[in-house]
Amino acid sequence: MWESLNMQHGPLVVSGPPGSGKTAVLCRLAQEMRAVLGPQAVVTLRLLGTSPLSSDVDSVLKSVCVQVCGAFNLAPPCTQTANSHDMLVRFFQSMLHKVSEQGDTLLLILDSLDHLPHANGGHKLRWLPKEIPPNIHLVVSTLADWSPCLESLKALNNDDKYFFQVEPLTLEEGQLITKAYMDKAGRRLTSEQVDAVLQSFQKTGSPLHLKLLLDMAKQWTSYTTLSDIRLGSSVQEVISLFLDSLEGKHGKLFVRHALGYITLSRFGLSEAELQDILSLDNDVLAEVYQNRLPPNHTLLRFPPLLWALFRQDLGDHLVERWENGIAVCGFSLRQFIEIVKERYLSVELRVKMHTVLSEYFLGQWSQGQQKPILLHPLMTQLNADRKVPAQPLWFAEGIPNFRKLHELPFHLLHAGKWEELRQLLLGSLEWLYCKTLSCGVASVIQDFTFCTDVMDCPEIRLIRECFLLLKPTIDFIDGNIDSSLLCTEITARFQALAHAYPDLIGCLYSQCQDWFASCADPVLVPRCSFMEAPGGALKNTLNGFTKGVTAVDVCCEKSILTAGSEDGLLIVWDLKHLEVLHTFVAHTGVVECVKLINKGDQCLSAGRDGCIKKWSVCSGKQLYCIQAAESILPRTTELLHVLESRAVLLFSTHSQVKAWNVDTGDFLYEVDVNVECGALGSLGQEVAIVSSDGQLWLHDPISGLQKVHLYLTSGQELIVTSVLKLTKHGKILIASEEGSLILVSVSGVLANVELPAPASFMFTSDDEGTLFAGCERTLVVLHVKQNSVQRTQDFLHESTVLSAVFYSYGSKVITGSQDQIIRVWGLTTGQLLDSISGVGSPVMFISVYNNTIISASPSSSRLKLWSLDYDPKHRNQMCVPANCTNVVITKDGSTVHYIKEEDRSKVFTWSCAEGLYSDHMEVSSNVCCMELAQQKRLLFCGLRTGTIFIYPLAFAQETLCIPPPESMPEVRSMAISPREDRMAVAYEDAVCLFEITARDSFPCVEGPLQCYSLTLLHSPVSAMALLPDCRLLYGTLGGEVAVYDFKSATAAELDHHGAAITCVALSNWDTHALIGSEDCVQKLWNLHPLLLDHTMEYKGFYFEGVLCAAFSVNDKHVFTGSRDKTIKVWDVATGSLLYIQYVYAAIIRITPFKDGFVAVSQFGSLVKESFRCPDTLSPDYNPLRNFRAHYRVTSREKILEPPHTSLNKVMNYNPAQFNFVGMFKTKQSNTCVIL
Repeated sequence: MWESLNMQHGPLVVSGPPGSGKTAVLCRLAQEMRAVLGPQAVVTLRLLGTSPLSSDVDSVLKSVCVQVCGAFNLAPPCTQTANSHDMLVRFFQSMLHKVSEQGDTLLLILDSLDHLPHANGGHKLRWLPKEIPPNIHLVVSTLADWSPCLESLKALNNDDKYFFQVEPLTLEEGQLITKAYMDKAGRRLTSEQVDAVLQSFQKTGSPLHLKLLLDMAKQWTSYTTLSDIRLGSSVQEVISLFLDSLEGKHGKLFVRHALGYITLSRFGLSEAELQDILSLDNDVLAEVYQNRLPPNHTLLRFPPLLWALFRQDLGDHLVERWENGIAVCGFSLRQFIEIVKERYLSVELRVKMHTVLSEYFLGQWSQGQQKPILLHPLMTQLNADRKVPAQPLWFAEGIPNFRKLHELPFHLLHAGKWEELRQLLLGSLEWLYCKTLSCGVASVIQDFTFCTDVMDCPEIRLIRECFLLLKPTIDFIDGNIDSSLLCTEITARFQALAHAYPDLIGCLYSQCQDWFASCADPVLVPRCSFMEAPGGALKNTLNGFTKGVTAVDVCCEKSILTAGSEDGLLIVWDLKHLEVLHTFVAHTGVVECVKLINKGDQCLSAGRDGCIKKWSVCSGKQLYCIQAAESILPRTTELLHVLESRAVLLFSTHSQVKAWNVDTGDFLYEVDVNVECGALGSLGQEVAIVSSDGQLWLHDPISGLQKVHLYLTSGQELIVTSVLKLTKHGKILIASEEGSLILVSVSGVLANVELPAPASFMFTSDDEGTLFAGCERTLVVLHVKQNSVQRTQDFLHESTVLSAVFYSYGSKVITGSQDQIIRVWGLTTGQLLDSISGVGSPVMFISVYNNTIISASPSSSRLKLWSLDYDPKHRNQMCVPANCTNVVITKDGSTVHYIKEEDRSKVFTWSCAEGLYSDHMEVSSNVCCMELAQQKRLLFCGLRTGTIFIYPLAFAQETLCIPPPESMPEVRSMAISPREDRMAVAYEDAVCLFEITARDSFPCVEGPLQCYSLTLLHSPVSAMALLPDCRLLYGTLGGEVAVYDFKSATAAELDHHGAAITCVALSNWDTHALIGSEDCVQKLWNLHPLLLDHTMEYKGFYFEGVLCAAFSVNDKHVFTGSRDKTIKVWDVATGSLLYIQYVYAAIIRITPFKDGFVAVSQFGSLVKESFRCPDTLSPDYNPLRNFRAHYRVTSREKILEPPHTSLNKVMNYNPAQFNFVGMFKTKQSNTCVIL
């Protein structure tokens, strides 16, 4: 420890067989080191496996982090970090470095690592730091002799000086311990007795063996002869002899059942519980009363005196620990538990005892319920009350029955009472809510995992997946879930599956509907499935980054996935178990490239900080760091190239190529080409360098000497977009900006194929017989021959193809595109087999592992795993493509019209009732905005050219057109009056008013009737609403808000916002308007007279801006869709926030419908919900109970105020001068809610 004080080092490992004294050594070490390290040092000791909390790696890490942070004045882990295993591990390791950097000293001792369970991979020790920083000491203990923990520790550090094995005690040490132990007990042994003890002890040298022998010896008398003494030659034998003595004194059946119940319990049993359970065990009672009658024939209990005597004889073998505020009994020795299982617990007896335990925690025989028993003296059946307590789910409001929550599922499962388990627990909304709230969602998932391991039930698997999908949300709010959140998640995910799975899922769905019907608080009730359905394409989500993923590589042979991100992190996952192997703070800038080498055992990373680093995937250690350049900029071609056969690592800068030994990191050479280096690759065994002017150089990979120099073009510039090495052909493919594909060998150019567009990436099939090239919206398939390349087929996409991969099983090609869709194609047929939506970001990276698609994007911090063989009936139906900004919905929610971002010259129609794409309408130019006249069924499309196309939906083949103004400005926004008799159109320089009429029952638009010119300094109009009295309420990108009266040609400036206005929503009865912006403020205006009623400020953890809004049909409420992926409901009368719902995607359009609304999310899902609100709210109702946010409402006093002063000209306004905070400080608040 002293040798490694001022340097990085590995953990000190203490190992030994069971009972060798490892725990005693570490406890003594903690005691002695407090004095050695000084008063400023902190010593932290954890004895793992002594309680359920100390057996959970996350609980241990949390407690250690809290203790150490408190001791050294560091910030403790936040809620989100504490609830995420990966983030908690990263915090723990970062905390050790911070303590070291402060110059403080810490000794952390973790005893019995082998006691950690398999949950979260704690037993694999991947959470342990690979290198301990200076001033930090980590001492751990584990079993020796083929211990998996010891093997894992040796994989981290194979230096023998960090491993210490506890040796067996010598005979002399045994003599000293014997004398001291007996002296402390106040007993003495004869010399013959001492010799007998030491002779038996000498066979093992185990301190535990000696202690057990001395515990037996304490019961001897001086006249106890050696013939009366039975001493075991091992720990197991001594325990067996001890059990023999218990059976002889208390009865074999009683001992078997009493010890068996404690062993079979999940987290131990209290003494009161054990006596209750023994009172329910007919076999035990029959043995107790085999020779005498019970004192009462109507009340039958296990005699407490028998338990007291038995408890006393157990001595130190039975210990108490606290579990959820209850002292429960357990065995002190792991060997004792193993012998009890082997000696007593047959399969048949286990089932029988689990049945008794399940009946107890169900409360089946409580509250006077009489259980029959056949006693030998009576020779007849006796029905007797066992006087065991009831087992309610809640003892009182907010006080759950933890013992029942933990024990009952475990015992029902192992008792084989699967139907009761399904109906009473797994299919009970009340049970799932209580356990999620009280024990955490991870505990619920663990229960379902136990069940799926034993029971083959599709519904249980789907419910488990549902809780896996909602776990990140519940973890983020620190588990403070309420019934509304759980019911919303279950309903929005399972509504489409309720009829297909009626037993559990259908039952849960019905219970949710009953809860919604009886809810006394405001609540949004889902009317369709709009969240990701369990059993669908989405299989899992890999978290860990805080910024977008910029580099990905997969090694299918070793089941390894590595990814780098914009925050400089590099994470390695085990794909087989979906566990994080290592998290590296790899670079100070963006990770530009990652590459797995040496069959996945090692990884290379290159960052924008100019460093190239090599990592060991096995040990998690950095092997070397190369400062390759001052900075590494993004390139279209590959940054790093490795010739593993020659152990050469190549890297290209602007005009140089540098080479290092890939094994050692030693510099080999550099090649200066004196022109811009377009690409770097290999041709055969030679290094290939392609310049931007069409030259090709081949260099020896070891010496760097030039061998061949060729000209690929006739002096023309060659901008390389992609390079691909054909190893089996000994050739190289070069794609250029000009759209050509060049096949090159050592002798020169062999073939030149024209592509439809420049290839941004290329890859081949495993046999290199088929080539794929991503050319904008086309994935080109080519056949590669010895000296030629032939184009065979094209896979056409609706958006730019960003990534693709070939999956040989089934000959499938999987592509990812800019429109956030993953497509699966059949290579043989050329048909589109499947489209997977809901990715949430452009698919820049895509890979396949064991029928699972891995997708990633620089726009997202998460990697997503998708199943290729999911059940299509579990697929979420998307009504529009993801990220469609121009969407309109009919008032009955039956039809959606939208514009695709990739093809803005077409208007598409989706029938929600049929769930099908129904039609599209051609437009002459790109559509900038759309509006829908609901009653007259007119669809208005404003174009970039200033033209407005009008589609009468009742006349499918007809189209109306409003020509653009002379300057042909872009249409910025449109607004239709509530009576649908007028329309306002905002251009870049003016707002024009049109009249909507009809001639011979055919719609007609006349005008412009009036125009309102905008000044040059006026910000562009971003949203507006046209009132029935021809007043126009509008907002701009600069945050200005104004009202213009077309009748009087006057304008009035209203209160400004601090960011761009995103929506202006008009109430159905024209009494109010809500103005939302990109900042945290939204304002509710009274229109008659024009007064500001409420200013609502909402600040959450993420983005606050409002994207869209709509008033309810009765105008009592207003619904808003925000950037933070929530739907909020506000009260129009008071401005109060009534309800918030997280929907996993931002809402881009919302329309009132019956008692709720219909909306479209950013993922393209149709969201249909109803809103229920009581007339009066409970005084303790808090709409933010599930959200880490706060809101404030500032309302005007309800007195008559003069309307705003009319202005003939809108004043110039600089939004940066607006002091929003000052307004809140100076203006009195009539309604203020701060939570």
